[in-house]
Amino acid sequence: MNAILLAILLLPILAALALWAIPAGIGDRLAAAYGSVISGLVLVGSVVLWPRTGGWFAYAPLQNEDVRPLRAVTDVPWIPALGVRFHVGVDSISMPLIVLTALLTFLCCLYSLKITPRIGRTRSLIALLLVIEAGVIGTFSAMDLILFFVCFEIVLIPMWLVIDMWGDDHDPVGRRRAALTFVLMTVLGSALMLLGFLLVFRRAGTFDIVQLSNQPVLGGHGVALAAALLIAVGLAVKVPLWPLHIWLPDAHAKAPTVGSVILAGVLLKLGTYGLIRILVPVLPDATVTIAPYLAGFAVVAIIAGSLACLAQTDVKRLIAYSSVGHMGFIVLGIATLSPAGLRGALFANIAHGIITGLLFFLAGAIKDRHDTSDLRAIGRALYARLPRIGALLTFACLASLGLPGLAGFWGEMLVLLGAYNPAAVLPRTTYLVFMVIAGLGTVLTAAYFLRLVRNLCQGDPAENPPAAFAVDLSRIELITWAPLITLTVLLGVWPALLLHQWVTL
Repeated sequence: MNAILLAILLLPILAALALWAIPAGIGDRLAAAYGSVISGLVLVGSVVLWPRTGGWFAYAPLQNEDVRPLRAVTDVPWIPALGVRFHVGVDSISMPLIVLTALLTFLCCLYSLKITPRIGRTRSLIALLLVIEAGVIGTFSAMDLILFFVCFEIVLIPMWLVIDMWGDDHDPVGRRRAALTFVLMTVLGSALMLLGFLLVFRRAGTFDIVQLSNQPVLGGHGVALAAALLIAVGLAVKVPLWPLHIWLPDAHAKAPTVGSVILAGVLLKLGTYGLIRILVPVLPDATVTIAPYLAGFAVVAIIAGSLACLAQTDVKRLIAYSSVGHMGFIVLGIATLSPAGLRGALFANIAHGIITGLLFFLAGAIKDRHDTSDLRAIGRALYARLPRIGALLTFACLASLGLPGLAGFWGEMLVLLGAYNPAAVLPRTTYLVFMVIAGLGTVLTAAYFLRLVRNLCQGDPAENPPAAFAVDLSRIELITWAPLITLTVLLGVWPALLLHQWVTL
């Protein structure tokens, strides 16, 4: 198992370096095929490794640590003078996120076989996607705070370049501004997070996450509270949690399709994963102190994101703002510190990655056919002009708004259940208010997605004739999107695939 984890961790970045070393004559399609093979091997390796970790979200951070044994462990000295180790491993929390990362990266490379940004330079784009994959897998498997920070940072510059170089070619100034805002905000969050890690080291004398989880930094005031605040704010930038979300809409709107898929489906999960992996078990008392405030910001994010969606006229910006609300649900689940809330957050992490990845693929397809993502310019009657894409967009919207039987339902339901019955150390009345507000957010979510379907898909075909060049669902799009559609249904009807045993803990 150790060899498999090291292989899926190192293969993408080594393959990216090899791709850059190849002479410039390599064609776009060959570069995309190379990326598809490498990311496909990583996906196969992650799927093989997953059952060996238990495969389930059997984890309760405030209970016995033995419920999530670490597997595929490699623990060797890295920077002995600072006590930093190359310590990696996986368990039932990190493994599904690694599989999600591998799947979305593979699908993006596969998609690029036929559909690439008009700007070109596909070889560099594929190489950057592989570097991002390596950094994300490293973050999800890191068991040392400094290693976590380094892997966390690896993804920033590649994503900045993806947005800046391959973003919206109609608005070069806007895409550069979006890329710069993204990198500056996330670097600021990372700096705050690193300061929190150093405070933890000052109190505990170690950066090892496993050791810190078994012997946490106790106390809800002083250094422990300062460390918790710094780590929480640093990770909240990445989530992003309101009001630190200002970089997200423009980054999504200006990024290429594959950039938006990776950003929403994978990179946002680094923040929520860090809250669960580090903040909750390492600083339990301080987390209890700040949890109601985290929950408060989360419910504001749910409402603010939903209201912003109702005002959008750009389909990519609408989906981006919807992510603000959905990630708010995930943070609310974490802030309940209850088994149901935490499992709901973990499930919603995966469901959001799958569904929002599909939504951004669909938004990219619509933009490619109309040369814009502005709903006013696209027009209505998508059912008549692009019936298959219109139907899939409706399906993805229904999944995202939490329709029972699809993947988006279970995470939100469990989060609301966790808010109804939070951890005993938290004020239940406060969380009941949060539950009601979050419930209102689900109504607003349904409102803006149904409004999108009505304004984009329905209408008189005579008033919105199909363009002569418009092609409905292509073969590569069907192949790329089929796994996401299948998983959306599968997790909706069989949530025990990820939530096995959650009710017994």
